[in-house]
Parts: sequence; C-alpha cells; structure tokens
Amino acid sequence: MASLCSNLRMSKLLVFAGSTRQHSFNRRLARVAAGMAREAGAEVTLMELSDFDIPLYNADLEARGTPADVLRLKRLLWEHPAWIVCSPEYNGSYTALLKNTIDWASSPVKSDPAWQDGVKPFRGKVVGMLSASPGALGGLRSQSHLAPLLVGLECWLAPQAFALGQAGSAFDDSGALVQEAHRTRVRGVIEQVLWASGRLHGTGM
Repeated sequence: MASLCSNLRMSKLLVFAGSTRQHSFNRRLARVAAGMAREAGAEVTLMELSDFDIPLYNADLEARGTPADVLRLKRLLWEHPAWIVCSPEYNGSYTALLKNTIDWASSPVKSDPAWQDGVKPFRGKVVGMLSASPGALGGLRSQSHLAPLLVGLECWLAPQAFALGQAGSAFDDSGALVQEAHRTRVRGVIEQVLWASGRLHGTGM
C-alpha cells in the first residue's frame, strides 16, 4: 500500500467490530485492519463498542434524554469520513449489538440542533465491510443484511468486501493473519475505502 501513503496521510478511518466478546474473531480482524490502514498512512481510530454505555434502544428511555455515550458515539461516527466495519454473524445476520448501536446512532435528538438529523452521523461515509466466522462462509450472510441497512442511511459501500472463513485457524498467536491471501483481501478493502473516501471528501488522490 506504499503508493497510497503520500496521498492519504490525512484520511481519518474508523474501524470497529460488532462484538464485545473477549476472544472475538471480528475484533481480531478489526485490529489487523487498523494496523494495515495505519501502514497505508491513514489516521486510524480503533473503536471498541464495549467502551460505550449504551442500553437497548427504547423510545421511552430516549424521551427522558439521549444517553451521553450515544452523543459521544454520534460525534465519533460523524468525525470519520471512512469506516471499516467487521460484522460477526449470528443466526445468519448481523449482531443485536451492531443493530442497537446503529439504531441509537441514527435516532434524531430533537432537543439538540446538532443532532436533529438522524442520518447525519452516516451520510456520505465510505464503508468497507469485513467479517470473520468459524464457518466456511466467513460471516458473508451478515454482510448481505448489513449492506442495505447502511445504504439506507446514505453510506457509500466499497464494492470490495471480505468474509474470513475458518477463522479459528486464521490468526497466529500474535493476532496476525496467517495467510498472505487473507492479508491481501483485507488490504484490498482498506485501499478501496481510503481511495474512495479521498476522492469523495477531498482528503486524498
């Protein structure tokens, strides 16, 4: 990715996984992607959803006041023009945690002029999808459900995506991907996201 470095030093990329499980394959994949993006010259934030105290979405709860960590999440999403989302697969779809995060982040805050537009944290973001699973499909079905949700929130999806199958044997003891073919696929998604974000937001090529 050396060819990208000189043009993408100011690109801000947010990387996160839709899991808080300690040994989550998708959190491992997010760390790999974050490292690769830094090597490409991007300014990377690796976000852990466990760092946010966000309850299950409930409109009655919201009516009493949007939680402070939801506002923090909205700001973080809005500040980064490019994202990499690592989506686990539960029962053939994305996780309840990821859906809940998106539901809160996209809910308008009527009392706050800055966030009365619920789509604001999502609009125009360039998103690359990754997933990892112990199964052969690698979480591909979760991506197929996540894609229309993100498009509906006015995100731009990178045409390339990668689903890492047989994830139990895909990482070494240090958390790196074992196979060069897998590293190449992840790198391809990152390159496409950074390139498109640079073109769309004027931060790159």
